[in-house]
Amino acid sequence: MLEARAINRYVNSSPRKMRLIIDLIRGKSVPDALGILHFSPKHASKVAEKVLRSAVSNIQNKDESGRLELETLFIKEAFVNGGPSLKRMLPAPMGRAYPILKRSNHVTIIVAQKAVKVKKVSPAKPKQAAAAKKPAAAAKKPA
Repeated sequence: MLEARAINRYVNSSPRKMRLIIDLIRGKSVPDALGILHFSPKHASKVAEKVLRSAVSNIQNKDESGRLELETLFIKEAFVNGGPSLKRMLPAPMGRAYPILKRSNHVTIIVAQKAVKVKKVSPAKPKQAAAAKKPAAAAKKPA
């Protein structure tokens, strides 16, 4: 099973806001996730869409033929880790100062190809043998 990942580090939004968007697309197929991200009004969705497109590009470059259908891809893993915080001070009344934390995050999306299911063909059983077994089983049952 082919898989690829894309990471965007030091995104200037809080991890909590980014997790709201990533939770919407986790486990979905790539076309569905791109549709959700493209039409979401949140600013974090634009960053997540960029990372998802990068992961799709990475998996297409990994494939020898380079001809992967988007419908066969899904988001295997998607998570957000906290990045470094910028510490700032906000002036407050009476000579005091309030601390401000400007948070950042790291977004990771792992895309994989769906496994193709191959059905095993069992050898055909003779119909006479199956028909002969049915009356014997019915005779053993008490009425």
